[in-house]
Amino acid sequence: MYWYVAVLVDHLKITASMMKFFLILLWTANFIQPNIPQASEVQVFPPVNFTLTVSALAQVLLQWKPNPNQEQKNYTIRYDVKIISPVPEEYDTKKTHSVRTAALHNGFSAHVRTLLLHNELQMRSDWVKEKLPPPPGAPETSVTNLSCVTRMSIFSTVSLHCTWLPGQEAPEDTKYFLFYRYEMYTEECQDYIKDKWNRNTECRFSVTHIDPEEVDSLIVIHINGSSKYAAIKPFQQLFNQNAIEKVNVPRNVTVFLEQNDLLATWEKPISPFPKECFEYEFYLFNLKSGNKQILKIPVNDFRLRIDVTSRYSVQIRANHHICCTRGFWSDWSEIIYVGQNKLENSTVWILTVLCVSTCCTFLLVAIICKTNHVWSKLFPPIPTPSNKFRDLFPNNYERARNCTSETETEFSSFAEDLYCNALDDSVF
Repeated sequence: MYWYVAVLVDHLKITASMMKFFLILLWTANFIQPNIPQASEVQVFPPVNFTLTVSALAQVLLQWKPNPNQEQKNYTIRYDVKIISPVPEEYDTKKTHSVRTAALHNGFSAHVRTLLLHNELQMRSDWVKEKLPPPPGAPETSVTNLSCVTRMSIFSTVSLHCTWLPGQEAPEDTKYFLFYRYEMYTEECQDYIKDKWNRNTECRFSVTHIDPEEVDSLIVIHINGSSKYAAIKPFQQLFNQNAIEKVNVPRNVTVFLEQNDLLATWEKPISPFPKECFEYEFYLFNLKSGNKQILKIPVNDFRLRIDVTSRYSVQIRANHHICCTRGFWSDWSEIIYVGQNKLENSTVWILTVLCVSTCCTFLLVAIICKTNHVWSKLFPPIPTPSNKFRDLFPNNYERARNCTSETETEFSSFAEDLYCNALDDSVF
């Protein structure tokens, strides 16, 4: 009986605790409920007058207006924006306009809706949709393989060079025209290079409005075209300005030996970025063994233990990678040679001595031969034979016989008599 009473008491205690908990929840709900709008009581209307406008090359202005029927008392109104194409993107904003940069040659599509906020409650309207159609022209007429490179000069100006290939279906009379846009500056190319069909396939800007101190800003390249036989579809591409920069070569490279170590120092390339923004590749070639090494160096000096009996060639190139997007590696610096190849030096010395000795010997022999008239005795001149043929025409007959020594030089008297007797005794 006692056991039954104890169980009953425990059960009553648990029931009482649960009743207290539910009472607290009920009181809290009654206190907060009047301050929370009910979804069934508030209607969220979508924005109106949603438009898409091309405001610049590869730039779209999205605009809309709040719905005049939308209740705004005690509510925060924001807008959800969803870019469908060309690159999906979602964001929200308090403004009733937005600007987006995107390649528009395949069109542009976006959605917008109203977002109603009150404390932690969020209510959303239906989406409003709008799109820009792609420009006319077959896709195969657009340029392909577009690539661009920028370079910074010592005067802090930036040049731009772009190349492309004509579209596969573009007629032979197609003429392409390139424009670039940087921020609010737009410029058309005036310096083209043509292919064998006289079509523009390269463009050069020696000076542009690109700011070398900006980080990861966009460069818009737009190429359109014209033809008598087909509509040429435009093409647009966005480039990160630092990603297409051809970094300048490191300056004042110095390489020397210190006992068994090779030491190299250099200065950062011409650039507005500090030296901490650059990394380097150190190319070391052993001329004796043929071994090659490419080492990545994060600083402006380097020390390496080497074989002092070998001769090395050294080159360095640079790139930026910390302060901004990595660009194109610079060209290699000029080759610097350091060290001595002892075996190679000995061979060169021996060959040099042999060449000099041989030349001196030939020169001495030539002088001796000249002094003693050896060449005249060894190689006497060939005499001119007498003409004993009678001319068939007497009027023009002339007998030529000379046995003089005018054409002979430095012959012995024995040779002269023998030569003359041979001419007198010859019978034709």
